[in-house]
Amino acid sequence: MGDCILLSSQAKVTCSSSMMAFSQSQFSGILFTRKLLVSQNMLLRKQNIATTGLTRQRLFSTCPKRKRKDSLVTTASVASPATTSRPFSSAVHVVQQPMTLTEKILAKAANRPFVKPGENIWVNVDVLMTHDVCGPGTIGIFKREFGENAKVWDPEKVVIIPDHYIFTADERANRNVDILRQFAREQNIKYFYDITDRQNFLKNPDYKGVCHIALAQEGHTRPGEVLFGTDSHTCNAGAFGMFATGIGNTDAGFILGTGKLLIKVPATMKFVFHGDMPDYLLAKDLILQVIGDISVSGATYRTLEFSGDVISQLSMEERQTLCNMAIEAGGKNAVIPCDATTRQYLENKTQRPYEVFQTDSNASFYSNREYITHQLEPVVAKPHSPDNRDLAKNCSNVKVDRVYIGSCTGGKTEDFIAAARILKDRTVKIPTFLVPATRQVYDDIHRLSIGGRTLVQIFQDAGCIGPAPPSCAACLGGPKDTFARINEPLVCVSTTNRNFPGRMGSKDGQVYLASPYTAAATALTGYVTDPRQVYDFSKEHRSAYSLVDSAS
Repeated sequence: MGDCILLSSQAKVTCSSSMMAFSQSQFSGILFTRKLLVSQNMLLRKQNIATTGLTRQRLFSTCPKRKRKDSLVTTASVASPATTSRPFSSAVHVVQQPMTLTEKILAKAANRPFVKPGENIWVNVDVLMTHDVCGPGTIGIFKREFGENAKVWDPEKVVIIPDHYIFTADERANRNVDILRQFAREQNIKYFYDITDRQNFLKNPDYKGVCHIALAQEGHTRPGEVLFGTDSHTCNAGAFGMFATGIGNTDAGFILGTGKLLIKVPATMKFVFHGDMPDYLLAKDLILQVIGDISVSGATYRTLEFSGDVISQLSMEERQTLCNMAIEAGGKNAVIPCDATTRQYLENKTQRPYEVFQTDSNASFYSNREYITHQLEPVVAKPHSPDNRDLAKNCSNVKVDRVYIGSCTGGKTEDFIAAARILKDRTVKIPTFLVPATRQVYDDIHRLSIGGRTLVQIFQDAGCIGPAPPSCAACLGGPKDTFARINEPLVCVSTTNRNFPGRMGSKDGQVYLASPYTAAATALTGYVTDPRQVYDFSKEHRSAYSLVDSAS
């Protein structure tokens, strides 16, 4: 998972991207101020949007630019939420000009017939998510600016998910969850996934785990909607054909009081994956390929739209992996069009109606990249940047101290099925830590079986450590007692999403980002390993659940 984002902009100018996660990017926080009430109201009237009575002054700083590679190439390489839908005029959907999927969603949210990249628009928010790291700050800003006794705009559109620093003795981390709990009670927040017994998370029926995966599993991700979260990997939810992006505490505080946010419409970069997915590749390989091609600043404040035969073949969990790391390329959001796979996933997760949008065939894109997918190979991102890409087979001389399988990017059920596929009937040579993203994933590891043995039995027989209670755990370091935290200069192959110095703990540690296949293969050898070197992928169908015993 990611850290909180501080966005920055002015009423007529919006900063390029929320890349605060990378040390080279410097962002100023957005400040509330009532002194600009008159001028802000004038701006709102010009856009025919009712003012909320509270305005903001946005300050911005420019981001250091990295050289962008060619933009046009062909590369071979709780219950389900049920709230009343926001009313809007049917005229909103009159297409006056071709639009991309993201532009259509934002046009609907702004009650406008169309929008174009670069425009600043006020959007109505469908879901606001926060967690234990950024939630207390968001709450503090909300109370300071709207009043101690102020009420949130809609308590059923606020989702609060403790997940980052949960299983720790750190008093400050535990206090953060207490603040969330108190606020949820004050505001009658329906979707607060609480945890009170940290010694046995199974005794907490409401606790879910990592926010981005829990949002999907609990039915908060719906096509055509707008979701903001105080976490940079909120773009994960774009897999459901919605606009989802991370914001800072100040923007989140403003949304709590108004249900609106002023944003700039991003331009869209198109990524098309042709053909069929090779059995030895996972979505993690695809997104690392993309980031390596365009760099960590190559999609700054732009949409990454994924399409093509391969994308339509991916499961919803794999699509989430793809969208999750859009922020590692600087992206504002990522999006995959809703299709039958999306609808099937949502069938038993939400009762709320949603609207499906598709990109117009003649829509304009900032760039277009196309991949012949079967020509791609397993890759890793070497220290200390997600764009420091290399083929896994080229790193076979890198000795590894440990493997970590977990996070919103690589700790889903299918990620563990993939790892079990490699580890079955074998023994790891280095410490291999397992952290399921959510309670549901944890249950799946204990329930699903391959060849008559549950996944947890396969992992235990292989000598893995865990599975630990579901949380973000060592993905972003955390307190020193965090499970699997790197507390000394070790080399780790991880299924997480970031690898800059100190991300998983020690600043002297080295993290290689990889798919669950590559991570599991590495665990067997103690060196960075292309999974094809240790497993014959031709003997089984690639679909994750096709490997699971039908009786499970």
